[in-house]
Order: sequence, then C-alpha cells, then structure tokens
Amino acid sequence: MKSKKLPLAFWIFVGLVIGIIGGLLLIPIEIAGMAGKDFAVAYIKPWGDIFLNLLKFIVVPIVLFSIASGVISMQDISKVGSVGGKTIVYYMCTTAFAVILALILASIAKSAGMFVEMNTTGLTYTPPEGQSIMTVIVNIFPSNAVQPLVSATMLQVIVISLFLGFGILLAGEKGLVAAQIVDSFNEVSMKIMDLIIRLSPIGVACLICPVVAENGPQILQYMVAALAIAYVGYIVHALLIYSTTVKVLGGLSPIAFFKGMAPAMMMAFSSASSVGALPFNMECAERLGARREVASFVLPLGATINMDGTAIYQGVCAVFIATAYGIDLTIGQMLTIVLTATLASIGTAGVPGAGMVMLAMVLQSVNVPVEGIALVAGIDRVFDMGRTTVNITGDAACAVIVSRMEDRKAARTKGVLG
Repeated sequence: MKSKKLPLAFWIFVGLVIGIIGGLLLIPIEIAGMAGKDFAVAYIKPWGDIFLNLLKFIVVPIVLFSIASGVISMQDISKVGSVGGKTIVYYMCTTAFAVILALILASIAKSAGMFVEMNTTGLTYTPPEGQSIMTVIVNIFPSNAVQPLVSATMLQVIVISLFLGFGILLAGEKGLVAAQIVDSFNEVSMKIMDLIIRLSPIGVACLICPVVAENGPQILQYMVAALAIAYVGYIVHALLIYSTTVKVLGGLSPIAFFKGMAPAMMMAFSSASSVGALPFNMECAERLGARREVASFVLPLGATINMDGTAIYQGVCAVFIATAYGIDLTIGQMLTIVLTATLASIGTAGVPGAGMVMLAMVLQSVNVPVEGIALVAGIDRVFDMGRTTVNITGDAACAVIVSRMEDRKAARTKGVLG
C-alpha cells in the first residue's frame, strides 16, 4: 500500500512550530554582532516577505476571474428565477450578519484586553484620511477599468468582475469565447494559488519567527485569543441565525435540523473542505426535506459563494491584526470590511487554505498591513475546520428554507388556479 502524504496543514503547523521555537531561541543570543531579534528581521523576515508578495500578486487575478466565472456558471440570469434570487439574498444577508457579529465580538475582545498592540518588527503604518460612509459607497464603483487592478482596490475589483460576468451572460453566443477565456484564466489562477499556498510552511515560519523574537512568548496567548473569539462567533451564528431561519422560514425544528446535519458537519470539520463535504450535505439536506432540484442548485452554489464562517474569520482576524499594529478601525473601515467580506464570499473557493488569500484581500481593502497574516496563518487550519462547518450548515439551511418557500408558492399558485 502506498503511504499517504501528510496534508499541507500539517506542514504549515510544523512551520509555525519551527518559527515559534526559532524566535524564542533568538531572543537571548547574538548572531554576527547583532541581537537575535535584529538578525531575524534582517535575514529571516525577507523570505516571509517573498511569500507575502506572491500572496498579494495572486489576490487580484483570483478575485477578478473566480467571481466572473461564478456569475457565468449560472448560465442564464432569467432562468435563475425565484430560487436563485432567494438563495443569493439569503446567502448575502447571513454573510453580512456573520461579519458584523465577528466585528462586534472582536471589538469586545479588544476592549477586554484580549487583543493588544504588539511590536510588529519595526513596520510603520500611516492611517489614511477619514472618509464618510457615502464616500466609501461611491468609491466602490470604479471610474477606470485598469487602475483598480493595478492598485488592488478590492471592492472595485469585485464590481468589475461582477459586471464582466453579467456582460458575458447578456452577450449570449457572442460572449462564449470571452466566457471560455475567463474560465481558463480562472483555472490558471487557481493553480497558481495552489502553488503559492504550498509555500505556506516556509512563509509562515519566516514570518512568525521575527514576530516571536520581537514580542516574546506572550504573543502565543493572543493567537489563542483570536481563535477562541472566532469559534464563539461560529457557534453563536449557527445557533442564532440558522436555528431562527430554519424555524421561521423553513418550519423545521432547529434540533431536528442540527441532528440531521451531523454527518455533513463532521465531514466538513474533519476535511475543512466545503466541496469535499458536498455529497454528504446534499444527502442530509434532502433527508431534512429539501427538494432535490433545489438542493442540486443551492448547495453547489453555496459551496462557492456562501462563506459565513469565512466572513467571521475575516472579521475577527481583521480587528486582531489591526489592533496588533495599533490601528483603531473606523466605522467607515468596518463598513468596508462588511462589504468586502460579503461580496468576496462569492470568490472564495470551497477548498482548504483559500481563506488566507481572502483575508489578504480584506486587509488590503482597509489598508491594514498584510504582513499581519503571519499572526494567524500557522493556526489557519484550526480556523478552517470551524468556518467550513459553519459554511456547509448555512448551505443546507438555505436549501431547506428555499424548498419550503417554493412549496408554499406552488401551493398558493395551485389554489388560485384551482
């Protein structure tokens, strides 16, 4: 029998441990006439910067092509009909609530002293001038098709990708070539992202080492604090939002729902893959009363665009990292995080590790240094297990709710015709 390869998450964790141990060992020593922490910043951190540069490089192509490809995959906007409309509204509303919940919990944690400012290896940060909420909304829409891609203005990139997808759909046969090009570039971008993610163990080790050397062992307790707040968000969101919506809109007992979802939830938690858990999710959703034709549309779509757990992760980590840099996020910046995380959810692939790329996008949208990802990247797999479980549970809740709403609509129609 062939021996199974150890998963990438294992090697990322190994990289985290090596980086932490290396940082701790460098604190009391001198190397080449300089303090250990200075050596870490001068000769170890640059290799982490290379990894970050690659991560930043792939963010724009991933967002541009994956979102456009997702829109195109819906094929005919007019055929999506009431099912597609209800599904997208439900997904976007729950995702927006998820990131708002995350920002509230993270802000409470910050006020309680669980999130604190750290020595971020000498990096400087100059906050941008304050903007009104209306200015933030106006700036979502680009006046130039190229500049947002060059400057990585993420909300504008998302808008461009949405219009690109809609335009290709509306062009009909004349848009087929463009659709094939977008799909091809999306696949290429995903493969590049996969190559970059494979460098994560080295990147994580080289990024966390100088952080630990600068801050000492106390840095570890703050990483655990971020993880704990995220899981509180996962549990609260699932129990509050999904229980309420399946009961009120779907007419299903929350206890029966979670009991029926247990196999899919366990698969999602162990695999950290929405796509991997999809067959289990479809079976569980149908047993809970979702119509097969509805589940076949809602669940695969949800595996791509419904990322409530990822939104919670992004909200918590954004506040955690911003606090580490001594940045107090404004209301406008928090609104930007809500909008970015909500819209970006349709570009998050249902595979392990993609959340780190999307977190980079959220941080860039509010001008928080992407280098802060090093503080959470090493335990990303632990974040990922929880957020994937939330993601697929939300997919199934939507399938059940939309099925029940369509059943009621069909009954009303039949009653009128009768």
